[in-house]
Amino acid sequence: MRFLILSDIHSNLEALNTVLEHAAGKYDQVLCCGDIVGYGPDPNGVIERIRVLNPRVIRGNHEKAALGLVDLSLFNPLAKRAALWTQDELTAENRIYLKQIPAGPLEVPPLTLVHGSLLDEDQYLVDLEDALENFPLAQHAVTFFGHTHIQGGFVRFQDGRAGLLNPEIKRGLSESQLRIDSEQHYLVNPGAVGQPRDYDSRAAFVIYDSDEQLVRYFRTSYPLEVTQAKMVAAQLPQYLIDRLSLGR
Repeated sequence: MRFLILSDIHSNLEALNTVLEHAAGKYDQVLCCGDIVGYGPDPNGVIERIRVLNPRVIRGNHEKAALGLVDLSLFNPLAKRAALWTQDELTAENRIYLKQIPAGPLEVPPLTLVHGSLLDEDQYLVDLEDALENFPLAQHAVTFFGHTHIQGGFVRFQDGRAGLLNPEIKRGLSESQLRIDSEQHYLVNPGAVGQPRDYDSRAAFVIYDSDEQLVRYFRTSYPLEVTQAKMVAAQLPQYLIDRLSLGR
């Protein structure tokens, strides 16, 4: 089975459409690690595109924010402002769809989906110490997570050693591959479709071939200036507009 793994789309329709065009014909099923909405200018357009794809999906913290299920005082002021804008924009039908999205972890044998981590859907997995706390909870060799907007992840070897996964997809290249060893455990972040934060502005995603035991990390450029123009028109915070160009 070939899985297209998406995460952190964040209402960026141009990025999502470009990713789907790039991935066309390369996958059998779509999975999503959450944060379909938030930050960007097209929450309804993105949800409607996702609904057509009918993926297995789990909620992110921005789904909870859009539904009023989280205290927005916990968000930074810019994220809070974007969340309130998203709440006002959502159609009733799309709000119902978001309410139906379950919390992770979600087992999709032979893999697991989480938003933040296996310990807590809102935890940021940013270093090896955090990863080592999660590995004992893994039900499968590969767990996919999002939330940090940083493509890569972590691996724990049989002897207890652990390391970082760094795809290092340099400018001019679009793909990096990771061969899965079923004797090890992996926490894999596909990166953010709609708001990368690893200093690469290109949309990020993964295709996982479970038969070949191969993770393929991808980056693809999209017309971010179109997304930015929509954000300007919506009067979303300037920092959120600028960061798309910076990939941070």
